[in-house]
Amino acid sequence: MKAVIMAAGKGVRCYPLTVTRPKPLLKIVDKTLLEHNLEQLKGLVDEAIIIVGYKKEMIMSKIKKRYYKIKITYVEQKEQLGTGNALMQAEKFVKDKFIVMGGDDLFSKVDIKNCLRHKYCVLGKDVDDPERFGIIYCKGGFFKEIIEKSEKPKSNLANTGLYILGNKIFDILKKIKKTSRGEYEIPSAINELAKKEKVSCEKVRDYWIPITYPWNYLEANVFMLGRMRKRQIHGKIEPNVTIKGNVFVGEGTLIKSGTYIEGPVYIGNDCEIGPNAFIRKDTIIMDMVRTRAEVVDSVLMDSVTAKHNCYIGHSVIGENANIGAGTITADYRHDAKDNITIVNGKKIDSKRRKLGAFIGDNVNTGIGTLIYPGRKIWPGLGTLPGEVVTKDII
Repeated sequence: MKAVIMAAGKGVRCYPLTVTRPKPLLKIVDKTLLEHNLEQLKGLVDEAIIIVGYKKEMIMSKIKKRYYKIKITYVEQKEQLGTGNALMQAEKFVKDKFIVMGGDDLFSKVDIKNCLRHKYCVLGKDVDDPERFGIIYCKGGFFKEIIEKSEKPKSNLANTGLYILGNKIFDILKKIKKTSRGEYEIPSAINELAKKEKVSCEKVRDYWIPITYPWNYLEANVFMLGRMRKRQIHGKIEPNVTIKGNVFVGEGTLIKSGTYIEGPVYIGNDCEIGPNAFIRKDTIIMDMVRTRAEVVDSVLMDSVTAKHNCYIGHSVIGENANIGAGTITADYRHDAKDNITIVNGKKIDSKRRKLGAFIGDNVNTGIGTLIYPGRKIWPGLGTLPGEVVTKDII
């Protein structure tokens, strides 16, 4: 059995986090998205064909030619012409039945195995905001049609982008036309396949975490953190440290005196936390981070420095960022409404009452910086001392 993993896109809606890396290389707690999905394929496939494009060298350097017992083959999509075009690049590498899945969403082995029981299959999930997704229409357990995003969807079964297909799909892909978005899309081909073959529907029974926007990346980390079931302390804990709940502390990490940690919390390797840090629940601190801040429901990527009375709430801080003394990420609107933020030039409702800042790699904030909810700072940029960030810094 083989799997085709889509990992060629730019992930522009996830900027600034994906300006410096492909989305499949975003780290979820302790491993990248791509590694997580390869983990789910262990024991199910002997080869994964990864379709690469944007910053392909980073993916190839990270994953290399084998992941455990899974052989890795890379195929480049030279032009971003849609998922259908991406799949076409794999035609000569697969035969008979194979798995197709996105490389930048989180999938579960449970659901992949359920789909593999069928000759052809699409995986859907019931969602509360179907207008965000392509929607699957099924009847009697069989697929009828995928309708791309609609303001008034007739179903709430979202298309997850995981399919079980066979070689017939390539003949169909060669004949489909571009969608209104100007791309060749897999759903168009599956709609045609369903006119000739029985295509089964499966619903997500374990999890599917789509990562479209920067706050979805935060939510994916919090979700995986929530699956951590026991406390593990591998680093050194000084006297007068309080640890409550499920907390993971990695090797080489030092938790200094006066620090208060309330789980679930993940702290990686070779970090220095405290003295007197306040690490609140749903916080993911990756490797080589130094902080004395108050942090809640946030991701601090590798090598972040955030000291001297900072507050980081409901935010993502990119690698090697230096958060200046007294920096505050405001995360709650005075009118208690959902936070709206600008993505790709459009206003997007985050559906979140609490939403902090999304800061790219190698950003430096000046002392006393105040960042409005949902604002973003692009990699390598920064703020002046005392600056109030009311708009994205690009």
